[in-house]
Amino acid sequence: MHLSETVNTGFYFLAPWLVLAPVAGLLINAVFGRQLSEKMIGAVASLASGAAFVVSVLLAYSVWISHGHPVSVPFAEWIHIGDLKLDWTFRVDSLSTTMMLVVSGVGTLIHIYAIGYMHEDVRFKRQEGRFARFFVYLNLFIAAMMILVSGDSYLMLFVGWEGVGLCSFLLIGFWFEMDTLARPSWANSDAAKKAFITNRVGDFGFLIAGFLMFWYLGNSFQFDKVFEAAPAVAEATPWVVVAITLFMLLGVAGKSAQIPLYIWLPDAMAGPTPVSALIHAATMVTAGVYLVARSAPIYTLVPQAQYIVAMVGAGTALFAATIAVGQYDIKKVLAYSTISQLGFMVAAVGMGAFVAGMFHLVTHAFFKALLFLSAGSVILGLERGHHAHGHHGHGDGHSLRGKRKEGRTHGGHEDHGEVFDPGDMRNMGGLRKTMPVTFWLYMIGTLALAGIFPFAGFWSKDEILVDASLHYPSVYWQLTVAAFFTAFYMGRQVWMVFFGEARSDAAKSAQESPKVMTLPLVVLAVLSVVGGALNIPSIKEIGLKGPHQLTHWLSYTLGEVESLPLNLGVAGISTALALLAIFISWLIYGRNPLKTGQVDPLKRPLGFIFTGMENKWFVDEGYGVLIITPFRRISQFLADVIDWRFWHDFVHDTVIAGTYNWLSRIVLDRYADQKGIDTFFNSWGSFTQWLSGNVRQIQNGFVRSYALSVLLGVVLILGYLILK
Repeated sequence: MHLSETVNTGFYFLAPWLVLAPVAGLLINAVFGRQLSEKMIGAVASLASGAAFVVSVLLAYSVWISHGHPVSVPFAEWIHIGDLKLDWTFRVDSLSTTMMLVVSGVGTLIHIYAIGYMHEDVRFKRQEGRFARFFVYLNLFIAAMMILVSGDSYLMLFVGWEGVGLCSFLLIGFWFEMDTLARPSWANSDAAKKAFITNRVGDFGFLIAGFLMFWYLGNSFQFDKVFEAAPAVAEATPWVVVAITLFMLLGVAGKSAQIPLYIWLPDAMAGPTPVSALIHAATMVTAGVYLVARSAPIYTLVPQAQYIVAMVGAGTALFAATIAVGQYDIKKVLAYSTISQLGFMVAAVGMGAFVAGMFHLVTHAFFKALLFLSAGSVILGLERGHHAHGHHGHGDGHSLRGKRKEGRTHGGHEDHGEVFDPGDMRNMGGLRKTMPVTFWLYMIGTLALAGIFPFAGFWSKDEILVDASLHYPSVYWQLTVAAFFTAFYMGRQVWMVFFGEARSDAAKSAQESPKVMTLPLVVLAVLSVVGGALNIPSIKEIGLKGPHQLTHWLSYTLGEVESLPLNLGVAGISTALALLAIFISWLIYGRNPLKTGQVDPLKRPLGFIFTGMENKWFVDEGYGVLIITPFRRISQFLADVIDWRFWHDFVHDTVIAGTYNWLSRIVLDRYADQKGIDTFFNSWGSFTQWLSGNVRQIQNGFVRSYALSVLLGVVLILGYLILK
């Protein structure tokens, strides 16, 4: 259905403002940012994102009143080559509007939070001039994500796909010349490059899938045309559709941080905390899940590809959850938690439980944004306490990097001794007393992530587990164990951060965050509590017929989907395991809180297992041995031997320059020039001298000689005339 058919029944004409609003915000701050105050810069950026949210609400309302009919809203001509016509067209349906609401809604809350966070962060790093730049990048991120979720073709989706990749590079490396502790370092820029390069590997898969799609599925990238051509191709040449879906999975593994391309996401913590929340909760990492859900008509044609997707997701969920158990950085724990929860979503859409995957995507955006932003509040609280004590670089706790040489400077002053890391949970403790608001908000996010009834995470995670228990037992057990680890590492984090005694002077003097930061957290906390109401299931045991609102809503786009009732057995097992995990975490970390400098209680009993978790199972080191080191050696060989010694020294200097010099010096200079050209013209000179010398003798100055010459001339003329 096109815009002309529905323009009188909705707000579809506003669709371009999904992108235009954040673009307008970033342009205002890019041009006038130096003249505007920080509050005005933040207000412009937040209003731009908020405007996109308002448009998303109006578009969702339009879809609802038109009974879910998808509408294509043309904006501009784009690519017209022969029969191929791809225009810049927005697709408005129940799936795209769901993503629009999540991206713009949670994104706007993150924008508001960032006003308070960046006000302090730029001052801790003494870089106040970068405040406007940060919000320019943040608006650009929202615009790129809106292009991704609202495109009417895979090509337009890919433009947004690459756009969020660029924005992640800019924001992860925002403090590019210093590390997270504001020391001179390229750690952040390295993290940004790691994210960018890893995602290019995934993008290669997406591109190959796109090429195959264009060649075999109707010579088009437009969703409806591709989906229409897919069944016939799947029946005639099934390998084509299998290849498309598996190459697409490679792209999903890059963007949504699945095995083996998840390694960039933990390093994304290098960016400011609002960036972590935006990437991990509402935007970039959800792109892969959305891609599979959008491509549901293709994936359902190839069950073997669905099984692979589901197993990749389940394996990632379990693997990342084990790593989170051994991390000490508050944001790194949440980063690996995000990878794990993305595994739940990918497993769900891989199994064909597209609604369950999208449901968990939505609720995860609520509680994971809440957790990341609360973690940022904790970090800034410790920064305030640290600076209040006048340490300015002196350590009073664990160091992320060990000792530093004395005399190095950052932020304009000298630093000596051990570097204090405000993100290290071993430097925290007792923060429930000094930061009570953040504590209670963090607790809500923790319970939601752990899947405790009645928080949002319970409903969405249970829906995935129910579907897995019915159709994919191996996936079910992997996800169930991952859920147990989730509750355990979140319990461990809460006990280490908020309970016990403060393990550093900064923790003792930590200060609560301002309302501009805590109010968005309150909104996210409410959503984390009531978000499960989006898709309340039926409960046969008590005769409750659930409305399954999100299932009904997404069925407009995804087709008729099975509405699974709540399985009390599955829910009971997952809840019991979660409570058991929290209890075990209390026995280890809560009953006897960590003391300053104490080794993790799990380190000794688990031995090499905990060492593996602590060191992320040495995956980065494995990549270093198998890929990075050989790549560097090959690069050095190509640069030194092939490029410099062979190409530069031999080909350029010896073959080309040597041959040129030989030709110019021997052939052209000695023979052609000296013996050829010079001899020829020198001979003419000698002949001219000889001739002029002889002719000069005629001019002797005697009249008799001239008279004789005249006489001889006359005789010759007369003789010629007589003879003629």
